Amino acid sequence: MILPVSWTMVVIVTAIVLVAGATNGLAGFGFAVVGTMALATVIDPATAVVFMILPILAVNVSLVRDLSRRELRTCSQRFGPLIAAALVGTVVGMAVLDRLPEAPLRIGLGLLTLGFVATAQQRVPLPGWVSVGNSDLGKTPLAMVGIGGVSGALFGGTNVGVQLVAYLRSFDLSHSVFVGVVALVFLGLSVTRVAFAGVFGLYPNAVVAGTSVLAAVPAVAGVAVGKRLRTAVSDRVRRAAVLALLSIIGFRLVASGLGVV
Repeated sequence: MILPVSWTMVVIVTAIVLVAGATNGLAGFGFAVVGTMALATVIDPATAVVFMILPILAVNVSLVRDLSRRELRTCSQRFGPLIAAALVGTVVGMAVLDRLPEAPLRIGLGLLTLGFVATAQQRVPLPGWVSVGNSDLGKTPLAMVGIGGVSGALFGGTNVGVQLVAYLRSFDLSHSVFVGVVALVFLGLSVTRVAFAGVFGLYPNAVVAGTSVLAAVPAVAGVAVGKRLRTAVSDRVRRAAVLALLSIIGFRLVASGLGVV
């Protein structure tokens, strides 16, 4: 895994991280998937996943502060089983990351992205079984453990955590609390990933590690921009913009994995 170094690549990576941060600040989610998937179109997917670990941590640190202390304590208790299981799953996902071949990984990332778009859109009704979180059974501690474990493994190996986002959306939280809870969940996962990235030797060289640290700056700046736009943009427009962006990225990843582009 290598990260090609040039001024052109610096500009591209900075732009990707800024847009991903703004998306997250605007919609409350999307930094990891937008940033990783967009980056995976210009460098190999495994490097993209590893590169985004530290910026993801920085973004979620900035967002979790939206929760009050009472909300933080309540949400930690309420979603404790989900977070704990996701932490374990994340480590498992990271352990197999370096063993995944590039082309299938691109296709898989693209399909996961498009799958999220399909479940998040509201124009075409989907069967009830598509979202287990919409049922009372899906909100029990046992269900949280199952969903958290599987979702954590996917996030650990791909940076795709949209399935956790979709699940948390089913709890009918206010937008501000939803943003904070999503940040809380991914903050815990990100801290774990930073620690185990070193243990598993996922950073191939100092360049990738160093630029990953630096990328946290435009990431947090993008979030700040997105937060400012949040009150000026309706929920419908936010959703449409994010899903359109994810659709483009998803199709490009699948096409790239198939060798079409």
